[in-house]
Amino acid sequence: MTTIDTAGTRDSARTERGRRAFGEVMTVAAPDDSSPAIARGLIDFVFAEIWTRPGLTRRERRFITLACVADADAEAPIVEHVYAALNSDDITIAEIREAVLHFAVYAGWPKASRFNMIVDQQWERVNHERGQQVPPPEPLLPLVTPSDPQARLARGEQSFREVNCLPYVPDRDNPYQGAGILNFVFGEMWPRPGLGMKERRLITVACVAFQDAPYPIMSHVYAALKSRDLSFAEMDEFALHFAAYSGWPKASHLDRVIAEQKARVVEEWRADEAQTS
Repeated sequence: MTTIDTAGTRDSARTERGRRAFGEVMTVAAPDDSSPAIARGLIDFVFAEIWTRPGLTRRERRFITLACVADADAEAPIVEHVYAALNSDDITIAEIREAVLHFAVYAGWPKASRFNMIVDQQWERVNHERGQQVPPPEPLLPLVTPSDPQARLARGEQSFREVNCLPYVPDRDNPYQGAGILNFVFGEMWPRPGLGMKERRLITVACVAFQDAPYPIMSHVYAALKSRDLSFAEMDEFALHFAAYSGWPKASHLDRVIAEQKARVVEEWRADEAQTS
């Protein structure tokens, strides 16, 4: 059904596409659309126009969305999108728990603690609705990363170079850089097998973009493009999806950084080709 508001008559085909997409993405029926914010914003734009675009898969869009709603501290959207991700089977419980850990590093442990509690609650809900017991979680041990301190730091240095596409590493003897960045973030988290590199890139770029941290935004957009883990077209699509869930001002800044890093990467690729030819 379509409605008419002060902005004029809605496009019935677009509305129907949005309501259908909402049901497929959220795994529940679309809400009443008598409110202009719900009708024209959520249904006719976010779901009819953004979630249906081909530039990223639905699964990939979920990782961006989950990071954004977990940061926003809006209880209902966090619950709804965690439930939808699990109920659709687009993301497994092991993957979403791994996403919480990754989110914690780039968005903070307090927000991740709340995110984690909601994941547990919604996983219990999904299993209850399916008439089954909640399966036991995958065991933590044995850890897949080195326990020897020297080996762990060496692994962190290697991972730092590979993830950031840089030839250098931070100084080990600075506590933030050595114990934090090299030992844990790159020595433990990035090499964990629970998520693929592309999924970790999606979560990271979303987190640094809504954190407004200039250097991390630049460095992680650059690395995602330089590594080819995200194509130029996928990164452009990322900015649009991010805008819907974190706001247009932040997305506008991200879009400018993407344009700058595209130019940088293209220049470096050309220089690399010239050296090898």
